[in-house]
Amino acid sequence: MTKLATFALQSAIVVAGTTAHPAGTEITVRQPKAGELRGLSTNPLIQGDYTALETLAPRITSPAITKQQFAEMDPADLTQFHLEVLDFLLPSAAKQAVSPTE
Repeated sequence: MTKLATFALQSAIVVAGTTAHPAGTEITVRQPKAGELRGLSTNPLIQGDYTALETLAPRITSPAITKQQFAEMDPADLTQFHLEVLDFLLPSAAKQAVSPTE
């Protein structure tokens, strides 16, 4: 089963004067499969490394966020994307340790 998460862009992504994705666009982030992580290490993704996230974004977003568009993202939207990726990469036990439910 493919896991999905969505978030709405806080700010438009504008490249060369053209709006690629307007503010409010719902971006769907799909849990990456092993093949989509090719060339990447999970540690940089977990740490929020820009280059690693930029490489991963077009592979797992819909509508796709290209590297050029990624470079124009608002920092708040970049952080939201990182948090969605982080949620997919962390094992359930690690999430439980950070935020136990009663």
